[in-house]
Amino acid sequence: MSLPHQVVSPAEWLEARKALLVKEKELTRLSDEIAKQRRALPWEEVTKDYVFDGPNGKETLSDLFKDKSQLIVYHFMFGPDSEAGCTGCSFLGDHHNGTDIHLEQRDTTWVAISRAPYEKLAKYKERMGWTWKWVSADGNGFPEDMNVSFSDPPTGNEIYNYQTLKSIAPDLPGLSVFFKDKETGKIYHTYSTYARGADVLLGTNQALDFTPKGRDDEQFGPNKLSWVRRHDEYGNEGDCCSSTAW
Repeated sequence: MSLPHQVVSPAEWLEARKALLVKEKELTRLSDEIAKQRRALPWEEVTKDYVFDGPNGKETLSDLFKDKSQLIVYHFMFGPDSEAGCTGCSFLGDHHNGTDIHLEQRDTTWVAISRAPYEKLAKYKERMGWTWKWVSADGNGFPEDMNVSFSDPPTGNEIYNYQTLKSIAPDLPGLSVFFKDKETGKIYHTYSTYARGADVLLGTNQALDFTPKGRDDEQFGPNKLSWVRRHDEYGNEGDCCSSTAW
């Protein structure tokens, strides 16, 4: 049986590896520079009084910060009529378990927000074994203002990932960041990313990128996450609800 790849001498392997290392270092430096530019983006003040429903009852956006000045919000696809959370969002949710304690050391709180009633979120969270906080924005307008929830049926003028789309799902994923001035209590929206913008949080994919086969997802066409299942559903038929609109 022949190996499906070129096999070389140790010296040739080292030469090729060092050549790639140059490019990897360039990518690291570019990523650092983009992160610097991201932090330098202007902010916009949040003036609406959003109220959410969660494990502590009714909470405002300010409450979600706890005693921190930074808040990361993951816009989790789980609509009011759904019985389970999006498979792709659940994939990301698995990767966040256990990281809250680390983020809190850097003055940062994480919360997931969905439109489904809190009772549904709590039931699904228990099923998945997640420990991070999840609150419901059902009816408060927050997902719509963050451009992750849309009219059903769509009007054809919905804006997602900073562009207008003619066809779109009622809910799509994203990640938004907020800063609170502890002296004034004012809250600012500092950043939002959508579609593949949060891919970096999918540690499974990052790990697979180190392997010879990589993510091995070309076979799935435009929907690269169609192989993903909820972690208690592998072996079952189905399809990840991630969309090519991402």
